[in-house]
Amino acid sequence: MAALLVPAVLLVLAMMVAPMALLFRYSLNLYSPTELMIEAVTGANYLNAVADPYYREVMAVTLRTAGLCTLIALAAGFPAAYALARMGGRWKSTVTLITVFPLMVGNVVRAAGWMALLGNAGVINAGFKLVGLGPVTLMYTPAAVVIGIVTVVLPYMILTLAAVIEGIPRAVEEAAANMGARPFTVFRRVVLPLALPGVIAGSALVFILCMNAYATPVLLGGARFKMMAPAVYDQFVRTTNWPFGAALAFILLIVTLGLTMAGSALLQRRYRR
Repeated sequence: MAALLVPAVLLVLAMMVAPMALLFRYSLNLYSPTELMIEAVTGANYLNAVADPYYREVMAVTLRTAGLCTLIALAAGFPAAYALARMGGRWKSTVTLITVFPLMVGNVVRAAGWMALLGNAGVINAGFKLVGLGPVTLMYTPAAVVIGIVTVVLPYMILTLAAVIEGIPRAVEEAAANMGARPFTVFRRVVLPLALPGVIAGSALVFILCMNAYATPVLLGGARFKMMAPAVYDQFVRTTNWPFGAALAFILLIVTLGLTMAGSALLQRRYRR
């Protein structure tokens, strides 16, 4: 039985662990404008990234944006997931396909669509002009980035929650209602606690995707709106400072995994209670 795991383990080691190990090794080197990298074993890149106020602000913006997008996706996705889970007949497969369909379109294409909607000459501003409100600055704002990221991650939240809610028997909700509980009380005291594993899994997945968003912040946020993934890209491509870019990438990885594990642990502790 253990031999069956060998191909998968080797594939993971080759495709994920080895590149990450190489990237970590790069992060310990020193940058040279002439030689690109000078081989060394130092934590200077990590110290410089943590000490630099610019990158601290970039990380703070990334955390705020990812947290806000996760909350919005959870608030918007839970009712949709509940409706999808309780839906019966042929409509369920159709609605599921509609939910999955956005995942078939690349993030760049979706961001381009939002640019056509939110631009100064876009559809939304054209509607504002018709009613005499004039053009409103929608593009290259934090709100545009949040809208774009939420539309990317919302299907993941809906599908994750729906899979868990489907396992909650309808009889439990009906029993609570028969005992006099109002709909909101049934949701708060019955549905939400039983769906908490889905909330944990969906929120963790969405938060990780938000923290590592690249195309949407670049296209909808503009040059002045910085998140960590575009900052890492700038170090590798524009300044060719691979050691510092690798250090930023690992800081992003550590912060994302740390916060995800901490949040999941808190929710699981509440779930056990």
